[in-house]
Amino acid sequence: MTNNEVMKSVRYTLEIKNKEVVDLIQAGGVELSVLDVVALLKNEDEEGYTNCSDRTIHAFLDGLILKRRGPSDGPAKQFSTSSIDNNTILRKLRIAFEMRDTDMIETLYNVGLNISKSEISALFRAPTHKHYMKCGDQFLRNFLKGLTHRYRPTSE
Repeated sequence: MTNNEVMKSVRYTLEIKNKEVVDLIQAGGVELSVLDVVALLKNEDEEGYTNCSDRTIHAFLDGLILKRRGPSDGPAKQFSTSSIDNNTILRKLRIAFEMRDTDMIETLYNVGLNISKSEISALFRAPTHKHYMKCGDQFLRNFLKGLTHRYRPTSE
């Protein structure tokens, strides 16, 4: 799943405007203009489409966490901004939306995906752990769809 798709999905779910997306990204430490954000939110086949870098999606998700939860009391966990995977995106979304395992299970159940608590915890383990599970694109898509159902219940 591309970084652009994640950004578009979260933007749609929360019904935020382009200026607010710029503010979130800037809160995460990356300077972009509204025109840059418009290019990020275009479809791949549209003229002017720009690929969302890993650094930008990190900044967007970090800004979302800051907006929804406020700054942390202690030192924030530092992620490498050189690359991002679906597990990191899922972790940051979970933090931003203040979700527990049960909330995630319910969100996924509402889009027809039954998952256990142990499967959820495997997604958040260290990659070196023997029970670590990689988050696939389809799983992340279903989670984002579940968030949309949770925060925009009247939408299809």
